[in-house]
Amino acid sequence: MCKNCSNEENKYLIDYLLGKKDKEFIEEYKEKTEKLCRGDVDKPVIFIGAGTCGLGAGAAMTIEAVNKYLFENRIDGEVIEVGCIGLCSSEPLMDVQLPGRTRISFQQVTGNKVHYLLNKLFKGDVDKESALMQFRNVKLKNWDDVTYIDEHKFFAPQRRIVLKNCGVINPVSIEEYLAFGGYQALVKTLTTKTSMDICDIIEKSGLRGRGGGGFLTGMKWKFAAKEDSDQKYLICNADEGDPGAFMDRAVIEGDPHRLLEGMAISAYGIGASKAYVYIRAEYPLAIERLKIAIDQAKNYGLLGHNIFNSGFNLDIIIKKGAGAFVCGEETALMNSIEGKRGMPKPRPPFPTNSGLFGKPTVINNVETLSNVAEIIAHGAEWFSSVGTKTSKGTKVFALSGKIALTGLVEVPMGTTVRDVIFKIGGGIRNGKRFKAVQIGGPSGGCINEENVDIEIDYETLKTVGAMMGSGGLVVMDEETCMVDIAKYFMEFIQKESCGKCIPCREGTRRMLEILNNITKRQASEKGNETLERFKGVMNLESLAKVIRETSLCGLGQTAPNPVLSTLKWFRDEYEAHIFDRNCPAKVCKDLLNYVINPDLCVGCTLCAKKCPTSAIMGNKKAPHYIIPDKCIGCGTCYEVCRFGAVSVQ
Repeated sequence: MCKNCSNEENKYLIDYLLGKKDKEFIEEYKEKTEKLCRGDVDKPVIFIGAGTCGLGAGAAMTIEAVNKYLFENRIDGEVIEVGCIGLCSSEPLMDVQLPGRTRISFQQVTGNKVHYLLNKLFKGDVDKESALMQFRNVKLKNWDDVTYIDEHKFFAPQRRIVLKNCGVINPVSIEEYLAFGGYQALVKTLTTKTSMDICDIIEKSGLRGRGGGGFLTGMKWKFAAKEDSDQKYLICNADEGDPGAFMDRAVIEGDPHRLLEGMAISAYGIGASKAYVYIRAEYPLAIERLKIAIDQAKNYGLLGHNIFNSGFNLDIIIKKGAGAFVCGEETALMNSIEGKRGMPKPRPPFPTNSGLFGKPTVINNVETLSNVAEIIAHGAEWFSSVGTKTSKGTKVFALSGKIALTGLVEVPMGTTVRDVIFKIGGGIRNGKRFKAVQIGGPSGGCINEENVDIEIDYETLKTVGAMMGSGGLVVMDEETCMVDIAKYFMEFIQKESCGKCIPCREGTRRMLEILNNITKRQASEKGNETLERFKGVMNLESLAKVIRETSLCGLGQTAPNPVLSTLKWFRDEYEAHIFDRNCPAKVCKDLLNYVINPDLCVGCTLCAKKCPTSAIMGNKKAPHYIIPDKCIGCGTCYEVCRFGAVSVQ
């Protein structure tokens, strides 16, 4: 067997499986393990990226076309659906591995391209336009003039720990996970470590919670481990509610056993015998693959009763959430699991003392738990050698917005925001100028161009009014209105507020009203509304401070962040909206002024006919004009003009 499969943990694992399975199974396992570790195949294998992003891009039709091609050409090949490797903008992705050749990846392979690409490849030729990269393997013959994955501009700067198997292995095959070293860390844990040893290792590694505040994971575990209780619980928070965030979903879809192994080790560390995965029902594919993984692990004796004859028992239960953003907050989440309304509770007591059903409970998110097995396998020093002084390891980010390459990236802590956007993400689409990036979701903040060289670090990001959060990175270009962005996130937070505490319920509503007034057409203001608008703006920052200091949970305490960060770095845009009644980015419809250029207008009368308020005047075949007092800024004239005569000011 290869180096990965010849260590003591794997020998123990095989002996254990041999006790659970017959000899025929274990020989098949050994043979498959050796073949997978060599990276060679004995027949063509075609891997299709079939995560949610891949399926959304048309991967189902790609799979159908591949199966049809193999059938029609009588080729004995295997088609494997894998998760997302991270480069979502290039989906659907199709990898092909032929016997004796390295695995090669093709991008944007829609169903109609399959026949052409496979025909060429089976003849030993590669379509260079569609070829994305190849996987390095010194034992196999490579493809000429195709970039290796470790040299590709998107992947080269990354350090993949959590994502290392995503898009590479079959997520519904426990054998493949085992072949790549899976569950060996669990063996090591249960056969050589005490519960406190595990907590010590995680604490020394410097792993911090990847879902929000960044509390030291090992320290949290120790609080629960020291509690004397007949029952303890572990909860995996997979309720990923931030707009633009899809890290947890992709990890579960692409490598569910990594999460389960991390949960098993974590549960052993705190002394829990029951664990929950709280995941939103909007993730059907992730839930399906997680169910399959749990059943496989139970079937192999890797979950359940007396795991590895250690006396350790663990049951993992999937609990579907209804999509409430507030249920990402741990006390609201526990209420939901208990069958109550998802509303936060005051702390103390903290969950590690009295959590789910009144018992000691540890809550970690998917990314945090997916780091655990690697830390146990390689040691605390290995993990802590990556990152900064206070933020160790790597961080997974979801890149979205006005960026060339969207997808998932995993970078060492300390990497600059600029490097993530411009080196990995390829910069801004269509040659536009970078304006800002929203980091940390609705409760995070915006980073402007002046601060884009800031390092990704829990403490450093706070200095510019942002936060790590779950890891959403929404990139914005020069055509983005920052007041509109603040309004969007405030509207989201206001709708998602549970309403339990007044500062969050009423304060966010008032902040949203102020932002709506700022972007309202002046002609629609009545009575004292103009004075109220100015008064509201003056009180915006003080109102935000009250909400931050008096709200019950993290949702309310961080709710003002989008407004405060945009107000801090883009005050000139606020002033343009307030004083000039103008949106510089030409996004806020109520503040747009439409003008007809008489030199371009041919008098076709189409704009006048479509105008809902009869604000456009002019004779047929003569230049038209807009009456400002009657115009409501709907933009219909701009949309219907076929001669480019209508412009926005």
